[in-house]
Amino acid sequence: MSLLAVRGLTRRFGGLTAVDAVSFDVHESSIKAVIGPNGAGKSTLFNLITGFDRADEGSVTFDGAALVGKRPDAIVRAGLARTFQNTELFEDLTALDNVRIAADVGHPGGFLRSAVRFRLASGERDGAARAAYLLRLTGIDGFADTLARDLPHGTRRLLEIARALATAPRLMLLDEPAAGLNGAETRTLIDALYRIRDEGVALVVVEHDMGLVMEVAEEIVVLDRGAKIAEGPPLLIQKDRAVIEAYLGEECGDDGC
Repeated sequence: MSLLAVRGLTRRFGGLTAVDAVSFDVHESSIKAVIGPNGAGKSTLFNLITGFDRADEGSVTFDGAALVGKRPDAIVRAGLARTFQNTELFEDLTALDNVRIAADVGHPGGFLRSAVRFRLASGERDGAARAAYLLRLTGIDGFADTLARDLPHGTRRLLEIARALATAPRLMLLDEPAAGLNGAETRTLIDALYRIRDEGVALVVVEHDMGLVMEVAEEIVVLDRGAKIAEGPPLLIQKDRAVIEAYLGEECGDDGC
């Protein structure tokens, strides 16, 4: 059974269909990417899945339970977390405390679940140690005592991921996590995504960085004008003519990109 099952999801705004009967599945401990040109409906799709908007048609099922109509906080408690394009951190708190407070406020008991899901050693059962573990998992433990306002841009993006992990999710939706990152920061992000996946957390990534997408994604969903036009592994997507014309660009030749 799929961890996340999206079926016929549709959202209309007046005469515009922002998400048009989109369906796909996400399996345990997998990485799936959602790509498409600006305005393709990617962020709206995330909003529908996470309860920030409500679908006109279709269903979203997470671990067998229906999500449509649930509040965002209830969806987080069910084990589905999300990051946003714009990071919003507690600027006057350290990176470590940002992670601790995210668990305490956003998910009571979240650190206990983290201890189980991430298989922490018995000596790491207190909140600070578990927060430090999540900073290590995301590759930013060297910034644990740095105030959020003083963090480099790439580290801020990774800190938001660490905060989302503090809610002990089984699935995370990441909205453009590589936006504005340089090459070294992107490499740190890629390594962190692999570690998170290896800890049993499934990932769905909306991203414009095609290098990152083609490296980390096991499957890719391609949206254009709200509709799904392709789905499959990276090698297949690279050679799909509809994808090339809609998004990847005509510089991709007959043999793909």
